[in-house]
Amino acid sequence: MIAQSPIAGDSRILREATALAAAGHTLHVIGRDVPEAWLANQHSEVGPGITVESVSRSSGLRAGNGGLTVGHGHSGPKVLAKRFGRWLLLPEHRLRTEKQWRVAAAPRVADAGPVDVVHAHDFNTLELAAEYAARWSAALVYDSHELWFDRALPGRPTPLWRARGRRFEVSLASRARVVFTVSDGIAARLRSRGLTDVRVVRNTFPRADDVPPAPEQPEGLLYAGRVGAGRDLPTVVAAARELAPFRTVLMGSVDPNYRLDLGPVETVPERSIDEVDDTLRSYGISLVTLTNTCENHRLALPNKLFHAVRAGVPVVAADLPELRAVVTHHKLGALYEPGNAHSLATAVRTVIDNYPTYTDGIRAAAKELNWEHDAATLVAAYADLSQ
Repeated sequence: MIAQSPIAGDSRILREATALAAAGHTLHVIGRDVPEAWLANQHSEVGPGITVESVSRSSGLRAGNGGLTVGHGHSGPKVLAKRFGRWLLLPEHRLRTEKQWRVAAAPRVADAGPVDVVHAHDFNTLELAAEYAARWSAALVYDSHELWFDRALPGRPTPLWRARGRRFEVSLASRARVVFTVSDGIAARLRSRGLTDVRVVRNTFPRADDVPPAPEQPEGLLYAGRVGAGRDLPTVVAAARELAPFRTVLMGSVDPNYRLDLGPVETVPERSIDEVDDTLRSYGISLVTLTNTCENHRLALPNKLFHAVRAGVPVVAADLPELRAVVTHHKLGALYEPGNAHSLATAVRTVIDNYPTYTDGIRAAAKELNWEHDAATLVAAYADLSQ
């Protein structure tokens, strides 16, 4: 497996590797900037049959060099000029750092082979994976965590890069024996572009061993995830003012240079995945927010939706096509219009007023929306590769 992510915090990659190892496969995972302490204890982190190594990557454009702030920050001609320069150069910088990582990772990939399967996580590893799969006559697997060329990205618009990228992605992914992705909507879009065997392995969580009975009423609203751009958090803050004294809480790592006027919103420290379950239950409603700014968001099914299912906690989710389909089908909670604080507040009140109904729905959905179900799709696909 090849991934430009730190691995230690990438629950999808870890769950996939663990499921495949349990099915009898031996895996070597090459990731980016994996913490040294985690690498030193990787046997206890990932279990038998899996090894992980790290390749470093450039840290990117720093705040001290004109980093962009979001929300309330400094102003003035010099600051604005630096922001404009960063906005202008960021697309090239992003491509350059991703390419530098692939160049640095190539010798590690070469040393790991020959292997039977090369599994590329996201487009920024696909070219490297395809090269070595062809060299070793190995099966290529493409795991598209996002609709890569339809994401909302910082920096100036790049329509020609996106158009060329979609064509290049299809030309490379057409060599794959199987393509995985995270939602039915993204799968349909990839098929419409010419990819045939596209299978959905959602970012679900293993079923909880014991889910305590739900309270009669929720105590608050919890956003558990990355705090940064694209998560519609200014709308959450505005809705919190309308909902007070009902509590609104943010929990998660904060992106560098992201600034947000919290107003009445509380914050709690980031916690481990397992600890998030209890935290969600203590508040009672999970926020699944995204901006309606790109096709990738419209077709996404964020991890936090399935974390709420595992915890047995109803959701208030952005009314985007893929989220809408899952939330309404399983009666997981209420929807709000992204960017509309009053709509979000109304959705929260709807969940509060109908709390037992949504609690029953989300707990029933755990029978289907779980990692055991999705892991079976992954393992079956790998079994097909040997035929």
